[in-house]
Amino acid sequence: MAADVASGTFIGAVGADSQGKQEIEPKLLATATLVVDVVEQCAEIGELQHALAGGLMTREQVHAELADVVAGRRPGRTRRDEITIFDSSVTALQDVAAAIASTRRHAPRDAEQR
Repeated sequence: MAADVASGTFIGAVGADSQGKQEIEPKLLATATLVVDVVEQCAEIGELQHALAGGLMTREQVHAELADVVAGRRPGRTRRDEITIFDSSVTALQDVAAAIASTRRHAPRDAEQR
């Protein structure tokens, strides 16, 4: 719920991955800086679906898609007190990219040289 979230909080919302599923109060989603994996997919099966259905926000009010933040086309957090939410509707390509990045980052140095 919006009243339970302190300023400066980041929420990674990964549980809403089908129509009707919900973890976050739509009001919180509408008042936070929202980044989604894919706008159209989140509008159908992510947390975004509930904020849209409640008339609390539009697709155009989504801050960015994750790819735009990663590529530097849109900023991520811009203020320390900003509540930011990532609405993930489980995009396989991004899951693979995250796994590769994590593996590279955490691989032993000698494994990278082979």
